[in-house]
Amino acid sequence: MIADSAGRAVAFTLAPGQAHELPHAVPLLERLPGVPMWVVADRGYSSHSFREYVCDLGARPAIPPKVNEAPVACPEPIYNNRNRVERLWARLKEWRAVATRYEKTAASCLGVLCLATTADWLRR
Repeated sequence: MIADSAGRAVAFTLAPGQAHELPHAVPLLERLPGVPMWVVADRGYSSHSFREYVCDLGARPAIPPKVNEAPVACPEPIYNNRNRVERLWARLKEWRAVATRYEKTAASCLGVLCLATTADWLRR
């Protein structure tokens, strides 16, 4: 999921539960209408090729390195804004259907997420 500076959902996609989300990050960034100033992500998205892609977009990555990687610049004040996505998920999980994931198909799960994010946009 991509959130704006106000903590609202801008774009999201579904990934299989057993798969990593990093391959879905590039298509999500391509769906943005403009170029973001910063791309903030957690250590799970730490990849030299992903950081390079973000720089090629014209944005600056704020992604801390994994423990076994060489240190890279990750400005602490910018990285602290990552909690906006975490708070967004907390608000979306107030919806029982989002929190419990009872939907059997990806289409119905995506529909519930669209409804919940729309309601979140209207509340904010």
